[in-house]
Amino acid sequence: MSYRSNAAEAWFQEPEDSAVSPEVAIDLLPPESLTRPLWKSLLTNLRDTVTPEKLAPLELTSRPVNVGLLLGDRLSLPWFRTVFTNLGDVISPETLPPLELESSPLDVGELITDQLSHFWFSLLLRNLADRLVPEKLPALELTSKPVANIIPETWILLPAWSEVISTPKVFYPDKPKPSGTAPPSLAVKTPAIPEAIPARSSNPTEAGLLRDLRRSRIRRRIWIGMAAAQAGYLIAIIFWPT
Repeated sequence: MSYRSNAAEAWFQEPEDSAVSPEVAIDLLPPESLTRPLWKSLLTNLRDTVTPEKLAPLELTSRPVNVGLLLGDRLSLPWFRTVFTNLGDVISPETLPPLELESSPLDVGELITDQLSHFWFSLLLRNLADRLVPEKLPALELTSKPVANIIPETWILLPAWSEVISTPKVFYPDKPKPSGTAPPSLAVKTPAIPEAIPARSSNPTEAGLLRDLRRSRIRRRIWIGMAAAQAGYLIAIIFWPT
C-alpha cells in the first residue's frame, strides 16, 4: 500500500503493478548556483546580457482581465496628465454596469449615519414618542434552561458578626489626670546622637540588592568624573593658544 497525497497521485500515475511503487528522487541539496564561484557567476551574467537565452513563447491558460492603467504606468505619467484625467472623471464619469449582488439584503433599519444627520428636534420628538408609546417587542425566546440551585443546599452562608450584633456605642471614660503639679524639670542638654549605622540585613536578597546599589553609585561617580574630565580637556584644547 503506497502512502501518497492527492497532489502526488495527480502527478504520478498509479503503476500497472501495484506491488512495485515508483521511487521519487527527492533532492534536498542547495542549488548549484549557490556555491558557484564569483568569476563564473560574472561570466554567466555577461553571457545572459549579450546573448540571452531564447525561450519558447509563453502559453497562458487563463484569460486576461482588463484592469485599466497599471499602477507603475500611472505613477510614471506627468502631473498635467493626472489633472486632466481627474477633470475628465468629474465632468464625464465612466458608466459602469449595474452591480450584481449575490446575497440577499438584510433590513437593519435606519443607519447610524442617517440618524446623526437628523436635526435635534426630530431626535427629541423620537425620544418622547419612545417614552410615551414604547414599541411592543415580541416575547424573548430563551433556548437555555434556568439553573435550579445555584447555591447547593449543603452550603451554609454565615454573615459577619458586625452585621448580626447591634449594640449602642460605648464611650470609655477619660484617663484620670495626675494630682498636683509636677516640678519643672531642668532642661538638660543631651549630646547629639551620632547617626545610626544601618545594621546588616539578614536577608541575602536584600543584602545583594544594597551591594549592587552601592556599586552602581560608585560607577556613576566614576563615569561622571571621566566625562567631566574629557569635557574640560576638549574645552582646554579649543581655547588654548597654539
